[in-house]
Amino acid sequence: MDADAVRELCLSFPGAYEDYPFGPETAVFKVRPPASAGYAVEPKVFALMRPEQRPLSISLKCDPVLAVQLRAAHPEITGAWHLNKKHWNGVRLDGDLSDEAIRDMVEDSYDLVVASLPKGQREALGWSGLVR
Repeated sequence: MDADAVRELCLSFPGAYEDYPFGPETAVFKVRPPASAGYAVEPKVFALMRPEQRPLSISLKCDPVLAVQLRAAHPEITGAWHLNKKHWNGVRLDGDLSDEAIRDMVEDSYDLVVASLPKGQREALGWSGLVR
């Protein structure tokens, strides 16, 4: 999966948008619930990527138990650089992982972040528990 495909996937989720708070080299994908949810709208990060970096990699939020299992099973998955390694995986996108596995991890990251939002914000996004 290349940088354009990852970007397209990340932006396909309800409320998702791309931001560059750390400068032009790091794309940060966030979810912002609609303001009509009745709450203060605070965007939440679910993925980070440096599109020009080779090999390409993406940082994704992950359940801590699953993170340990994924890292043990796949050498291309490690603790994410400069993030809490208990909750964030760094995933190298050099072709060893299937596109389906990458999609699943991105969706799981989005789901974890949206699940942490108040009920009204989740409902405003149309989220019912799983993207899939």
